Amino acid sequence: MRPTRSLSLSLFGVFALAVTASSCGDDSSSTPERLVLVAYDSFTPPEGAFDAFTTATGIEVEIAVGGDAGELVAKAALTAGNPEGDVLWGVDNTLLSRALDAEVFDPYVSKAHPLDASLVAAGADTVTPVDFGDVCVNYDIAALESLGLPAPDSFDDLVDPAYSGLLVVPSATSSSPGLTFLLATVAQFGDEWPDYWSRLTANDLLVVDGWSDAYYTAFSRYGGDRPLVLSYASSPPAEVLFADPPLPADASAPTGVVTSTCFRQVEFAGVLRGTDHVDAARLLVDYLVSDQFQSLLPESIFVYPANTATALPDSFLRYAPEVTSPLVLDSAVIAANRTAWLETWSEIALP
Repeated sequence: MRPTRSLSLSLFGVFALAVTASSCGDDSSSTPERLVLVAYDSFTPPEGAFDAFTTATGIEVEIAVGGDAGELVAKAALTAGNPEGDVLWGVDNTLLSRALDAEVFDPYVSKAHPLDASLVAAGADTVTPVDFGDVCVNYDIAALESLGLPAPDSFDDLVDPAYSGLLVVPSATSSSPGLTFLLATVAQFGDEWPDYWSRLTANDLLVVDGWSDAYYTAFSRYGGDRPLVLSYASSPPAEVLFADPPLPADASAPTGVVTSTCFRQVEFAGVLRGTDHVDAARLLVDYLVSDQFQSLLPESIFVYPANTATALPDSFLRYAPEVTSPLVLDSAVIAANRTAWLETWSEIALP
C-alpha cells in the first residue's frame, strides 16, 4: 500500500559507510552538497530518514517525485544521459526492461549489505533491489458482509455475476499496479487472458487512472461503492495503523486479501546515467539497502525489505497475509510481449 500519509518514526542508529565520503573525489566534480533522489509520488519515508546518511557523508538528500512508477520510467527514458537527479527509486520488475532499453542507468548493484539473491538476480546486473511486495485484489470485509457475499477466493470469483459492479482496478497503461494485475492474469490464464478480461469487463469492472484513484476514491472503505479493489497484500496493516479512530489492540484488519490473485512486484534503485556524482550516488544506493533505512519501509511505504537482515514489524507479522505462491513472469517474457499485451488490453478494457 502506498498511503499519502507517512508515519512519524525515528531513524535509529548511525549508518556506517564502508566507503568514506572522500572517495567521492573520483567523480567528475567535487563531493556534492546534495543528491537528488527521483521517486514516485507515494514514496513517503519518515521525516529524518536520510539524516544518518547526511551525518556520515555531509551530503543532503532531496526527493523529487515524478508521478506513478510508469510515468517515472517514461520521464527517465526521455532524459537518459541528462537526468533530472542522481538516483532513481521505484522502477519495478514489470517496467525494468523499458528502462534498460533506454539506458537509463549507470550499472551498479550494491554489495554493502545482505540482499535476497532472487531479488538481486531480477535486477539484470544493473540496479539494486530495495523492496518487494505482492499486488493483489483486496476487499472490504464489512461491505461484503452487508451485501451478504463471501469474500472472493479466486480469479473466477471476480467474473461471477454475484460480484458484478464491485471491482475497481487502476489502468494497466498508466499505473504500475494496474500493469502488474494484467501480468497476473497472463500468468494465470496464459493465452486465454484476453477472454478472461472480456468476462471481467462484462461484469461491470471499473478502470481508473491510478492506484490512489482506485483506493481512496472508488473503494468502499473511503466512500466509494466498490468493495473490491486492486492493492497490495500489505494493505491490511496500513488499514490498522492508520485507522481513524484507532482500532482496539485485539481488532482484526478491516480489509482482506485474495491471495490467489497476487503477483510479486520487485522494486529497484539505480544510479542515473549522466549524473555528475557517480560515487556519491552509489553511496546513497548502499544506504537505501542498509538496515537503518530498510527497517523504515514496511510501515512507511508498506513493502517488504530486500535486506535479509531486516526484521519485520509486528504489524506485518499480525495483519499481512502470507503469500506463499505469488504469480510471476520472467522479465524477458514481459519485455517481449508488454506492448502487444497492453494494446490488446486497451481494446478490451478501455471504453
